[in-house]
Amino acid sequence: MFKQIFQLYKIGKELGLNKKEINNLLIFDNTKHPTLYLVLLIVAIVGTGIIAIILSIVISRNVYPQGTLYSTVKRKDFKRKR
Repeated sequence: MFKQIFQLYKIGKELGLNKKEINNLLIFDNTKHPTLYLVLLIVAIVGTGIIAIILSIVISRNVYPQGTLYSTVKRKDFKRKR
């Protein structure tokens, strides 16, 4: 992705565009509602980050890895032996 962005900058420089003009093209400036699309892009990025954090918390709650057999022995089982 970064390679493609650098290629866009290189093509823009070859066409004689300055850095500000290239940035305007990359940030939806040639559309009817550039601010709306920029806000939606930011919300999508933040939402993806929040979902990733929530999923990592849910996944890390499992004590035993999937497929392992875990012990069902409890402390009260040892009290009965005596």
